[in-house]
Amino acid sequence: MTDNNEDIYVAANSSGHGDFSVDISPERAGWGFSGLKVLNLAPGEKQELATGPDEILVLPLSGSCDVTVDGKDYHLDGRSGVFAEITDFLYVGRNEAPTITSKDGGRFALPSARASRALPTQYYGRDKVRVDLRGAGDCSRQVNNYALANGVETSHLLCCEVLTPGGNWSSYPAHKHDETTADERELEEIYYFEIAQGPTGEGFAFHRTYGTPDRPIELTKEVHSGDVVLIPHGYHGPTVAAPGYDLYYLNVMAGPAEDLVWKSTDDPHYHWIRDTWEHEAIDPRLPMAH
Repeated sequence: MTDNNEDIYVAANSSGHGDFSVDISPERAGWGFSGLKVLNLAPGEKQELATGPDEILVLPLSGSCDVTVDGKDYHLDGRSGVFAEITDFLYVGRNEAPTITSKDGGRFALPSARASRALPTQYYGRDKVRVDLRGAGDCSRQVNNYALANGVETSHLLCCEVLTPGGNWSSYPAHKHDETTADERELEEIYYFEIAQGPTGEGFAFHRTYGTPDRPIELTKEVHSGDVVLIPHGYHGPTVAAPGYDLYYLNVMAGPAEDLVWKSTDDPHYHWIRDTWEHEAIDPRLPMAH
């Protein structure tokens, strides 16, 4: 990975093929662990998968599905859309061959990580998703934790999604997690974006990634639904939702540690902003999805 814009920004549909609108493997990203696919199924369609060395989540973005793994069937109720509800989900370990079938059509995220251990398939209901409201004022956002500090066992995979009301700043202050210390964990990260529709169509957001003097990297980009940003290292944030257009992004993280801990450090230049939140209320538009 050379860390230029062509490497770390992946435009909507540019990595996809067939029924997959996104297909980012660790090899495609140029790193060791994190991956993501987004599967789009028409009514009645099914897709056979092979997890190989990876563990995955089957995480509905819209619609429901049935997943068959090793002869056992699992039903995911899913959701009408990412801005409306949280969803149930399924963990599938490495060296499995799941089949995903959609009755009414839908879109399904498949966040993944290269796994060191073989863990059993496990269904998790909506009640397992820990919902956090972070920040305050125009830095308010909602974080739905699917495999992050909520007791879901994985080998290396961490996964959450963030909902940011239109006009708010998210992933702010900028932070990094590119080394393993007492305050950080080395974690590669994928951002997958969706933008809510407005009265005249889809909106947009902005995202920034930037590095340190020793490890330079730079991306400041307008992003749209289906776009992906890869973060191999460096500070990332803000991710800013345009006024009038709510923002969704899915975060997929993995690294060499297996302690399933997410730790990051703020850019010290902007850390002070957290102190201002003590005197502000959380945006009343939150929570957005239940």
